[in-house]
Amino acid sequence: MRTLIKNIKELVQVERQPKLRVCGKDMAQMETIKNAYLIIEDDKFAAFGPMSELKEQNADTVIDATGRMVLPSFCDSHTHLVYAGSREIEYIDKIRGLSYEEIAKRGGGILNSAKRVQEASEEQLYEDAMKRLEQMISFGTGAVEIKSGYGMTTEAEMKMLRVIRRLKETSPLTIKATLLGAHGIPMEYRGRQEAFVDLVINEMIPQAAAEGLADYIDVFTDQGFFTVEDTDRMLDAGAKYGLRAKIHANELAYSGGIQCAVRHNALSCDHLEYTGDAEIEALLGSETMPTVLPGAAFFLNMVHAPVRKMMDAGLPVAMASDCNPGSSPSCNMQLILSFACVNYRMLPEEAINATTINSGYAMGVSDMLGSIAVGKKANFYITTPIPTYEYLPYAYGENKVSRTFLNGKEV
Repeated sequence: MRTLIKNIKELVQVERQPKLRVCGKDMAQMETIKNAYLIIEDDKFAAFGPMSELKEQNADTVIDATGRMVLPSFCDSHTHLVYAGSREIEYIDKIRGLSYEEIAKRGGGILNSAKRVQEASEEQLYEDAMKRLEQMISFGTGAVEIKSGYGMTTEAEMKMLRVIRRLKETSPLTIKATLLGAHGIPMEYRGRQEAFVDLVINEMIPQAAAEGLADYIDVFTDQGFFTVEDTDRMLDAGAKYGLRAKIHANELAYSGGIQCAVRHNALSCDHLEYTGDAEIEALLGSETMPTVLPGAAFFLNMVHAPVRKMMDAGLPVAMASDCNPGSSPSCNMQLILSFACVNYRMLPEEAINATTINSGYAMGVSDMLGSIAVGKKANFYITTPIPTYEYLPYAYGENKVSRTFLNGKEV
């Protein structure tokens, strides 16, 4: 199957020599081609260039993209997409002044979602999550990492992971699964947290590995949640089963989570509102992708991670939606692109790199996704008629995606 897209107003984020990630000042660089063509063979990008160099137009499908741009699909490297029910009442509690930790201490927050997931059927969780995936696709996302973490019992965590496996099998999206057994501390384990850590180590990790349900392991390493010592134990246990680490770190305080992530060669450490010189120094030279979640910071009215300082130091930065029912109830990566520019003062080029190639790296798929390069998987979208690619983050209230292609096929 050969598809030709011609007369593209601007082909954005092409790579002639593909990279796995983009760091520091290079994040402000992005190659584009005006008045371009793009050829897809089956599910891969096969060729691209200016229209003046297009020599053949033999194709099964020809699409005229006059006045429209083409970009690689977003990679959303941090979501909690499998859940049951919304939590808008807690949102009102936040408006009234209760903190994230206060809501959690009285059984709200993650514990609220855990109760609902434990009671829900796999079929219900699957159907609800599939609707969210369809919405993600409509906003231009082509790859997503989905965490468990709302189970908080071995049985419920495995239920969530089985749902994610089914989503992998039935959705055109590229999906990675992460075991987040240590997302919160169940009420019955309050005051004996080590016993819950033992449960994660002795039951959840071995069972997830035995059934091949998880690609990664994650821990919420932060004030009021799991300590660095807890995290060390769980990540060491995960490594024995071949599960690479990803860490929720420094959302609520200088928790030591970032340094812990680097020590364990975590693929990413995420949130990062509290990132200082010591944390930046730890990340420099590591293979760990700093991942910022603007939706959660916006929804919870939190301090912003020092993204500019991080990039000025030479670090890469990724951005993801953190789609979840409690602190970021949106799967719209176009909105994350806008937050990157408005709240974190990123240039549009930096924001696009953060939500495609770097977020692809943060979920382990940047070798095949996150940019338009020959041989990479053909996940991309065609925009509505827009004046410039800078318009993408600028017009935050509208959907700029008109057609989405995943694995070379329109969806």
